[in-house]
Amino acid sequence: MTAEQLGEVIRAGVPMAEDIGFTVDEAGPGFARARLVFSERLIRPGGTLSGPVQMALADAAMYAAVMASIGQVEMAVTSNLSINFLEKPAPADLIAEATVLRRGRRIAFCEVRLLSPGEADGEEVLVAHVTGSYALPRQR
Repeated sequence: MTAEQLGEVIRAGVPMAEDIGFTVDEAGPGFARARLVFSERLIRPGGTLSGPVQMALADAAMYAAVMASIGQVEMAVTSNLSINFLEKPAPADLIAEATVLRRGRRIAFCEVRLLSPGEADGEEVLVAHVTGSYALPRQR
């Protein structure tokens, strides 16, 4: 599936993706690079993007990477997600790079790096590290 197709499927199936400005920028087998478009509505006290929004981006990026690996499978669902917040993201678009580390018949294990613009031009700073798994539907 292309990045555009993945974004359409996710926004159609998970309407909240539209609310948080979720897009898929790139996709390939077992990989997706997704974006959360910055909005003041997503900020929590202290001036940073809220944790639940960061988790939503990571989860949707994993979903995109899984579908980029096996095709359009809307019934693949998150079975586990663990996030480590490392740094405060900048008030800018947040990037998620999701990779399928291992895929079996019934489960896919993923890793996501959440990246925020750094102070130097073009530099991206790792602001959160996410691991998770997706339960895959039975193949018929």
